[in-house]
Formats: sequence, C-alpha cells, structure tokens
Amino acid sequence: MAKAASVTMDDLLAGSSEGAAHLVSGETINGTVLSVKKHEVLIDLGPFGIGLVPRREVGFGRKLVDGDEVTASIIDTELDNGYSLLSLRKAAKDKGWEEATAKMAAEEIIEVEAYDANRGGLLIEYEGVRGFLPVSQLSAEHYPRVGSADKDEILARLNALVSQPLKVRILDCDRKANKLIFSEKEAIKDGLAERFEKLAVGDTVKGVVTGVVDFGAFVNVDGIEGLIHISEISWERVSNPGDYVKVGQTVEAKIIAIDKDRLSLSMKQLTPDPWISEVEKFAKGDKVEGTVTRITPFGAFVQLSPAVEALVHISELGGGEGVDPEKVFTLNERKEFIVLDIDKDNRKISLSLADKKKK
Repeated sequence: MAKAASVTMDDLLAGSSEGAAHLVSGETINGTVLSVKKHEVLIDLGPFGIGLVPRREVGFGRKLVDGDEVTASIIDTELDNGYSLLSLRKAAKDKGWEEATAKMAAEEIIEVEAYDANRGGLLIEYEGVRGFLPVSQLSAEHYPRVGSADKDEILARLNALVSQPLKVRILDCDRKANKLIFSEKEAIKDGLAERFEKLAVGDTVKGVVTGVVDFGAFVNVDGIEGLIHISEISWERVSNPGDYVKVGQTVEAKIIAIDKDRLSLSMKQLTPDPWISEVEKFAKGDKVEGTVTRITPFGAFVQLSPAVEALVHISELGGGEGVDPEKVFTLNERKEFIVLDIDKDNRKISLSLADKKKK
C-alpha cells in the first residue's frame, strides 16, 4: 500500500478515477489519513485513489491525525469529484460488537463519553456501536436527584455529563436486537462494597448534597448514596428541606442505618436535642401559653417553645365529642393551656384548653 508521503496530490487525483472501478461497495479497505478537515477526512487508498469520510461517519469521540492507519467501509465507489465515499464508523461497528461482547463477558470496566442525552439517560457510542446508559444506571454522584415533575432540570443535569469521561461496565450486549446498555453503577460496585465495610451505624461522615426533594436530601458520601430524611434534617419542624441544604453543599451527618446500597443519615443527631432542656421548663398542672401550629380533626398542635410542641386533644376542648377544632382554633393564634401530662420517653406533652367551655 502506497504511503501518503511517497506520492503527490496530483498523482492521487489522477489515479482516483481509474482505481475507483476496482472498489466494491460494502467491502472494507485499509488506508492512511491524508488530511483532517472540519467537515470531512480524506483517506489515501494507494492505488485505489482517495476516499472521503464525512465527519458524521468518523465516529463520535474518535480523534484522527495525518498519517493514521484506518479501516473504512466503502459506501460509494465514485462521487462526482472522483473520490470514493467511505465510513469509518460502519467499518468499526462489526469489530465494535465483537469487542463489546468480549468486554461484557469479562465484566471489564471501560471508559466512555456520551455524545447526547435525553430525559431517559445518556447516548453513548462505543467502538462504532451506539448504546445507552439509563438514568437508573448512573452512580450516586451523577444521578439527577430532583423532583419527579422537574423534567427540564433532569435533562439539564444529564446534558452536563455529555462529553465527560465515565467509567462503566456493559450491562447488555445484543447485536440482533441492536441493544447495547451501559452501567456506571456496576463499574463502581466492587469499590463500594469495600467502602461499605468500613462504615458503621453511629459514624460521622461528610458528603455533598446531590439533590433536594420534598421528603429530604440526597448526599454523595465518597460514591455511596445517602438520604437525610426531612425528619432528620433539624430538631425544628422542617417544612422545606431546601431552606436548610442546597445542591453542591458539603454537609456532615451521622449514619443511623445502613441499607443494601444506601445510607440513612441524620444531621440533627450531631447536635444536642433542645427538647430535652426546654421541656424542663414545664411541669404537670402548669398554665402555659402557646401558638397553634396545626389543626386536625382530633385536636390541635401547640408550640410552647422553639423545640417543644404539644397536643391538645379534642376531648380537652370542652363542648362534648362533637366539637370542631377548626371552630375553636385559628392558626397562629396564642391561647392559654393547662399541662396535663409530660412523657419524656416518648417526647409527648398533653394539654387541655384553659378556658374550655362546657355544654
């Protein structure tokens, strides 16, 4: 095979028309990269002239330089300009399926880059074969933990991963079905098992908040996913986790449970429980003043201090069993109550309305 350096461009062009007749569409041919342009690559095919590869047929992520030896598939033996139309991506595809099958069988970890994304996951081309990495197979570090209704934010998070190197394993490889599925979770599974062994309930860990949702916050702890439930964010009553933590923030938390592949974490348990000290201010029989924070069919909850909330049951409102708490209370109003009972073990205080009216 002639090398690009041994012939002139005029020689190559002169021989391209005659040589093209010997090429056969659908077959593969070896050549040398002659020049790399923005929209096309020219290939020296020796006695067969020059081949043209459109940029889309090079293959995603493939970097070529002058002089590279390549194998191409012949699409058209002669274009109007005398070149042959070639595809490097098509030629690589057959070898790509073989390699993908071998990598899956060996459970080998490979590095890939996504060329695009949709709301379902990342689109990846590996050795000329196009495949998919579903959102569910992303690692805790990259999983887009946002509200299920926020589809635009999910897509934005996935688009940020396009062209970024990702270590993955091949989960499924089926050439007949044209299916190639990747998993980032599987690639880090072995390392995670070792990290889990070093953790124990009660440990204090640091992690980065990866998502804030209605029921809490997700945290990446050295590649392991952790969840801080809304009830474990603060000793205060938390209505919106976003008021306490933000995506990207580094937080410290205590491990309160270790599940199969996730940590249950608590931020509040790293600080003293203010309820324990504040409840000492109250005693059974005391007349106290509090703010109504919630009204329910069975009574109302009353804030006695920043950390202490108590319940006044419907039976303690006066007026008999048919009394309606919503007609007795207004949200955020302050009223006087009598402390009926204090249960420190279960963190409960029972109240009675001080001026309850009898029927």
